[in-house]
Amino acid sequence: MKKSRNRSNEFEPLGRVLEQAIQNFRKGTDLELTRIWEHWDRIVGETVAENAQPAAFKGDILVVHVVSSTWIQQLRFVKDEMILKLNQALGKELIKEIKFKTGVLK
Repeated sequence: MKKSRNRSNEFEPLGRVLEQAIQNFRKGTDLELTRIWEHWDRIVGETVAENAQPAAFKGDILVVHVVSSTWIQQLRFVKDEMILKLNQALGKELIKEIKFKTGVLK
């Protein structure tokens, strides 16, 4: 005899499902760092967000893909401010460095 599962008719928000999956497979710090994507556009502004996006984390280094070397040069001038604002949004000092590199934006 099959056991019936108790299924709810309500949908689970995708963000919550992803967060639970990440908690099961990643370190806690990685989970907190993924929250950057939630805050990115607001923190860096619309123009920067259209030309630069977080791509990866390596320890306490955030790798950001940027559309061109010209944008990389511009972002280097505001890198320290970006680190400060991102850490404030995360509530902890998790990012110590940002590395910019040209790459495909998603």
